[in-house]
Amino acid sequence: MAIDGVSGRTSYIGSTILNLRSQLETLSQQLATGRVSQTYAGDGTGRSLAIGLRAQMANIASYSDTMTNITTRISVANLSLQRMAEISSEVKGAAVSAGSTLDNTGQTPGQKTASLDFFDSVDMLNAQVGDRYLFGGRVTDTAPVTAADQIMNGNGAAVAGLKQVISERHDADVGTTGMGRTIVSAGATATAVQIGEDFAANPYALPDPIGASPFGLKLDAISTTIAGATVTQPTETPPTTPPAAPNPVAMGIDLNGVIPNEGDAVKFTFDLPDGTQETITLTASSKTPLPDNCFAIDQGDPTAVPPVAPSSSVTATNLQTALTAAVKKLANGPLAAASAIKAGNDFFNNTPPLRVAGTAPFGAATAQVAGTKDNTVFWYNGEPDSASDPARGTAVAKIDDAITVQYGARADEQALRKQLQTVAVFAAVTTSATDPYSSGKIAGLNQRVAANLAVVPGEQSIQNMQAELAGAQASIKATSNRQVQSKALAQTMLSSIEGINNDEVATKILALQTALQASYQTTSKLYQLSLVKFL
Repeated sequence: MAIDGVSGRTSYIGSTILNLRSQLETLSQQLATGRVSQTYAGDGTGRSLAIGLRAQMANIASYSDTMTNITTRISVANLSLQRMAEISSEVKGAAVSAGSTLDNTGQTPGQKTASLDFFDSVDMLNAQVGDRYLFGGRVTDTAPVTAADQIMNGNGAAVAGLKQVISERHDADVGTTGMGRTIVSAGATATAVQIGEDFAANPYALPDPIGASPFGLKLDAISTTIAGATVTQPTETPPTTPPAAPNPVAMGIDLNGVIPNEGDAVKFTFDLPDGTQETITLTASSKTPLPDNCFAIDQGDPTAVPPVAPSSSVTATNLQTALTAAVKKLANGPLAAASAIKAGNDFFNNTPPLRVAGTAPFGAATAQVAGTKDNTVFWYNGEPDSASDPARGTAVAKIDDAITVQYGARADEQALRKQLQTVAVFAAVTTSATDPYSSGKIAGLNQRVAANLAVVPGEQSIQNMQAELAGAQASIKATSNRQVQSKALAQTMLSSIEGINNDEVATKILALQTALQASYQTTSKLYQLSLVKFL
């Protein structure tokens, strides 16, 4: 009978030990990692679902990173908009309460406030997150707004800034005679008074056709309460035949020999460059001294021999004198303020900005011309705003498989441009304490600045922009909350496939360790057996 060696019999036990050790290593790895297997192959029938769940969780993580970045950008943009809203209130309040007291620089305290706020506004509109500018539309690598000092003062002597554009427009609107490009004169009869646009001589002299300019006071209407007097509404003088450009217009009043009664009035209404209107009301008066905004009713001379009767022609001359003084006051006051507002609009609301044509003297200018980057500062360097391409749509991000948010902005959107323009003009205008018309100019400017900073129904406001960005933030928050819940559910399902029960694995490990210890002991004894010991 053949006798087998110990090694042959113990090879089966050795295989069992190796298998137990392999199981122990697998269980130890599971306990350390918390997973059934380090490969999908070991996940069993749930492997396909596990792959899908992990892909879903990866997408959620990616969307979460995107939402974090967007939330930061929106938050910074909203801080800028909030500051812009505060600036609007500050400057509006300053314009309302500033008065007309000038310092040695020719500005009111309100204008000083506006100057600081203008520089702050430019900084707000040049806000950036990382290397991305937020208010340039799709142009994100360049500051959208030119430096505040350059906007105000230009870039060297050759490139004009806002202050120079305002100065040129002022001269063109007020004119060389300080009458707002109008002339007040006698009319066709001795009892008539006439005012005309853009004339260098008496309108009734029928000057050579010179064409109407875009500058100065424009005649709108005339009316009177003087019984028997007749008025002529603005009429082209002399008429032209189309398609020739129309000549300037003239309007006037003829007393027709009538002596006005105390309190009778004549009203002259004018259109100003910024779209506003001003009315000069001159009241007939026999008082001495003559009150403001009145014209003297001729009393004649009853003590003369023979007595001199009151004269309608003398009264008309008095009306002409009063109208001349009133127009000059209007031209150097409210018109000068309106001119600054219009210059600001030409500078900020046009690409390229508009300038007064010519070099000198601007008081006789007849047209405007587009500025170039060689001679005029361009304030906005971003993507131009367009009604067909909403600003919010210039920055779009996908935050879920079927959800996108829009959060773009442009510094030249109506609400931002209008406010920046108004604050800049308020800060740019200067006058002199020795100017007899300075109070009227500053009062007119204060009034227009306050009106332009008021919220107009139907127009875009900064609050509208904030609401739109808040809508994007709300969408992000809702999506984030839902994704957190989806991720938790996916993680729970994934854990049920890939995860382990720690107590169960620990129990198995203890059982394997016991079995392995017994196998080691048995194998050790078997290896110590020999034929001699056996016999």
